[in-house]
Amino acid sequence: MSRFQFVADHRDTFEVKWLCAIVEVARSSFYAWLAAADSRAAKVAADTALADRIRVVHAEDSAYGAPRITAELNDAAPPGERVNHKRVARVMRGAGIAGYRRKRRVKTTVSDPADRKVPDLLNRNFTAEKPNVTYVGDITYLPTATGANLHLATVIDCYSRRVAGWAIAEHMRTELVADALTAAATHRGSLAGAVFHSDHGSQYTSRDFAALCVRLGVIQSMGGVGSSADNALAESFNAALNREVLRDRTCWPDPVSCRREVFRWLARYNTKRRHSYCRYSSPDTYEKTHTTATLPEAA
Repeated sequence: MSRFQFVADHRDTFEVKWLCAIVEVARSSFYAWLAAADSRAAKVAADTALADRIRVVHAEDSAYGAPRITAELNDAAPPGERVNHKRVARVMRGAGIAGYRRKRRVKTTVSDPADRKVPDLLNRNFTAEKPNVTYVGDITYLPTATGANLHLATVIDCYSRRVAGWAIAEHMRTELVADALTAAATHRGSLAGAVFHSDHGSQYTSRDFAALCVRLGVIQSMGGVGSSADNALAESFNAALNREVLRDRTCWPDPVSCRREVFRWLARYNTKRRHSYCRYSSPDTYEKTHTTATLPEAA
């Protein structure tokens, strides 16, 4: 209870002057607080209504925090009723609503320093002026309770953060990353001239993967050995997937459930999930809104 509220609650029994002296507040400040009672009540009512709207968005995707919820609310709001992300964050704290946060690390990179050397063409600059120019890729571990663990390989466009290609398998052989890159080539129509950046995992340094890159016209790039920061975009994507899909579980119940949930999340990631890099629009929307050049037609 505030000191002003204490004075208000007891002013019918004791003098306001005496009460203010007891709680050490100025009478003028108390009367100013009292005069603002209607505006405070209106603010509380507005915050309650906003909290209800936030719960609707949060129920659809409970991984969303204040920035993404703000973007979702403002997209649906009539003119003049947009909300500030700081207010959304404050209301969420007061209502006990929070996006999901989780940290977990699983090593999937097995480097092979004996294989050929590939230069780092990105130097930690994970941006591009247009789609289909620069990609990053990595493998993440998908544990299941049955022991038949899966692995996901991705090919992510640096321009929009769109997952242009991906593949899931029960192994980490070169075919896994090759299938993901081939899927990206199919989706984009062509990867000729594009840069593909990865870590020094043995799958990416293999001769078979190098030969595939040559056939697709892809230029390989690799970060330093043992440096996760050199492939930070892919690492960040993997962390988001595991955090938002796996949540507090240690594993998926079985491979079928794993494939289904990951596929659903990837589809939402590209088409609906708001990405901070994409100005809180989805990768699909970002490409459609900000791209002037057209991608090559798929064969």
